[in-house]
Amino acid sequence: MESLYISQQGCHVSLRQDCILVKQGKTLLQEAQLPMLEQILVFGQSQLTTQLIRSCLFRNIPIAYLSRMGRCYGRVLPVTSGYRSLARQQYALSATTRLAIARLIVGAKLKNSRVILQRQHRRQASAELLGAITQLAQLAQQVTQATSIEQLMGYEGAGAASYFGVFGACVEQSDFKWAGRSKRPPGDPMNAMLSFGYQVLWNHLLSLIELQGLDPYEACLHQGSERHPALASDLIEVFRAPIVDSLVLYLVNRRMVNAVDDFEFPATGGCYLNESGRKKLLTALIMRMEEQVQVAPGVMAPRWELLNRQVKRFRQAVIQVSSEYESYQIR
Repeated sequence: MESLYISQQGCHVSLRQDCILVKQGKTLLQEAQLPMLEQILVFGQSQLTTQLIRSCLFRNIPIAYLSRMGRCYGRVLPVTSGYRSLARQQYALSATTRLAIARLIVGAKLKNSRVILQRQHRRQASAELLGAITQLAQLAQQVTQATSIEQLMGYEGAGAASYFGVFGACVEQSDFKWAGRSKRPPGDPMNAMLSFGYQVLWNHLLSLIELQGLDPYEACLHQGSERHPALASDLIEVFRAPIVDSLVLYLVNRRMVNAVDDFEFPATGGCYLNESGRKKLLTALIMRMEEQVQVAPGVMAPRWELLNRQVKRFRQAVIQVSSEYESYQIR
């Protein structure tokens, strides 16, 4: 089963027999077979015909409407669909299972961060980078022996400190300064881009979690609250470095963003992308996420599908406790 991603703006999406047609004006952008679809995700401003919506309801295919940043406005589901039936199984996960899943998440995050630094080290060898690469490998090994969530959070924090401690060595454009990771508020243009990119992916994961019928507030690594859908924070960890960090470095090192013109520095403090900066980063991110990549042996799909499959792997681990969770890793 497949997911249909409609991220181009101003599309008209209709149905001809069992074939979905996505058009922008008179240009046919893509086609999809309705019986092969698992869900439809609409980013921004596009129109779906009533005929298509009714056919999706009949086939129990959810339609999610999202902002261009990935924030879910709502879903279209048939009235016969159950609500939160899967959540009861999610709540029943044992502490042992939660710890095992959390170990895999943190371990994969550390390994993915290490791969990003290795790629930079191959381009320009640095003792500083090599030291962080070695430390991340050691931490990833220690994670496999962690006996508590507190230990895992400690290893994750140490890994983030090591990784971001040398992140500046990967920046080749002198206009962009790196003094370390800062979040609330972002302290400089690099941090502003990282925070914006993370938020887009986090919102998209939150939408996918909702579509799978999981409770986004019930997680394994992070602590949930009424205002924090912690499961989205769990699942984004493995995608931060390979998707957002690598894209930010690409844009900065190729001078595709300007350290002054694409940012604003309010009197209250911090640094944020302005309209032109948001447009540049969002356009580049969507282009990257729309690229066809191998998501399984012999299966090509937009990079968005990597996130969808990660959510479904967690869902499978909830349904079948004996099924070992698998975290996304790059090579």
